[in-house]
Amino acid sequence: MKKHRIAWIATMAVAAMAITGCSANAGGGSGDGAAQEGGTLTYLEPQTWNTLYPPAAGFYPNGGVVNQVTDRLLYQNPETLELEPWIASELPEVNADATEYTFTLREGVTYSDGTPLDAKNVVKNFDLYGKGDTDRALSISEAINNYERGEVVDERTVKFHFSAPSPGFAQATSTINSGLLANATLDRTNEEFGPGNATEIIGSGPFVISDEQIGKETDLTVREDYDWAPESREHQGRAHLDAVNIIVAGESSVRVGTVTSGQAQIARSIPAPDEAQFTGDTLSLVHAATNGVNNSLSFRFAHAPLNDIKVRQAIIAGIDREAIVSTLFTENYPLATGILAKTALGYTDTSEFYEYDPEKAEQLLDEAGWKPGSDGIREKDGERLSITFNEALPQPRSKEVVTLIQEQLAELGIEVELFPGDQAAQDEARLDADTIQVYHSMVGRADYDVLKSQIFSTNRNANLNLDTATGTIHDPELDAALAEIASVPTSEERAAASAKAQQILAEQAYVLPLFEEPQVFGLQASVQGFQTESIGRPSFYDVQLGE
Repeated sequence: MKKHRIAWIATMAVAAMAITGCSANAGGGSGDGAAQEGGTLTYLEPQTWNTLYPPAAGFYPNGGVVNQVTDRLLYQNPETLELEPWIASELPEVNADATEYTFTLREGVTYSDGTPLDAKNVVKNFDLYGKGDTDRALSISEAINNYERGEVVDERTVKFHFSAPSPGFAQATSTINSGLLANATLDRTNEEFGPGNATEIIGSGPFVISDEQIGKETDLTVREDYDWAPESREHQGRAHLDAVNIIVAGESSVRVGTVTSGQAQIARSIPAPDEAQFTGDTLSLVHAATNGVNNSLSFRFAHAPLNDIKVRQAIIAGIDREAIVSTLFTENYPLATGILAKTALGYTDTSEFYEYDPEKAEQLLDEAGWKPGSDGIREKDGERLSITFNEALPQPRSKEVVTLIQEQLAELGIEVELFPGDQAAQDEARLDADTIQVYHSMVGRADYDVLKSQIFSTNRNANLNLDTATGTIHDPELDAALAEIASVPTSEERAAASAKAQQILAEQAYVLPLFEEPQVFGLQASVQGFQTESIGRPSFYDVQLGE
């Protein structure tokens, strides 16, 4: 059956252009059919997953699998963003300076291999996630800060100790980066969490991974005895579905055509130009907020020519963000007014720093000593004003975004090049300022720490503030403000630290926010109960298929 499914997707690619030209009502069943128990959901992903190690599973295809097979201590309600009990039977007790967290665990929770999810196992999870393991090439979770150790108080009680305040830890336990795994799975190496090993990843979630075809398909099967969902979910007990087939369909036309024709039920990453097809009685569209760092450009400000603030300011003034958003996207992609989404914790409006002003841009470049050359590209000391952007493959229409920027900046005499390559090539080049000077990306997390996750020197280091070769921190003030977000105990202090960091990013022209990026799913209207978690990853637990 698996080979048949993959072949069927390939066949759909041939017919995609014809299919996507049909109306939204073509194919599919009635959206008002009664929901039924059982059945198999076909879900289309634009890219394949590359690791199922939770702390490194932030890439959306990774999280889309991890979210189905693992549970977490706490649940962040995607509607309210409030934390609720899950595997923990109640919210944690936290001391005054947020250096100790005590959790009480639910009784009777087990992993799919039959082993208990108890205090000893939870400590083993977080001792790995909070410290990492260099011998096994397993990274520390970017969601966990200042972790010292876990303590087994009794079979159902754990206490976590931190070397400094860790105010974001409760929320961190709700993220897929803290997905709980069985003891045997926690003993695996980084490579053993990768492709080819999916069926060996054991969680306590409502589904188990039953089969895998590397780079093409991952199959999930319901766990019959699952009975510990968060209380606010739409139902309790086993998932309604019998199975989920996650199929990689890289071409957007294939994803759109396969769902609109009724051959699959859900596809992620529906391009903005195709949204209009998901209307009517048989199709629908879900756009989920990611509640974090906006789709944005990060300037590697220690690398020439971007080490001159006037050049960075000129680039920002020379990019017409409104034209980009109105040309390429829909109202589901609001123009960014700061580095954080308006729904993100700590949001500050810094839009005054990102106004389009091409005359000001030209003046800044003149002042910086960059003069137009014979072909119109500016030059200085024999060097062309040329910068390279990455293509952010997980981000919507990244190539088209950079192409429009290329056209806009060419009018000012700035040459923009796009670094090509698949995800592996992009990942390899990500931290090389000689290769990529402007980094296009975003990151979702519904906590103040999200800004630190993106910018801080020992997290994603998007601006390359840390020179990994020399250990130099180019802007210590920025790093200090980011560190403070994750190490002061109160929400008021964290908000103030976040505002300070956002102000530095804006005033120093370190970033250019473009738009608030949603996760956009196209659905057959017969799909009922589809939800996402707090930053837009799919959850299939409550899904039912209409008759």
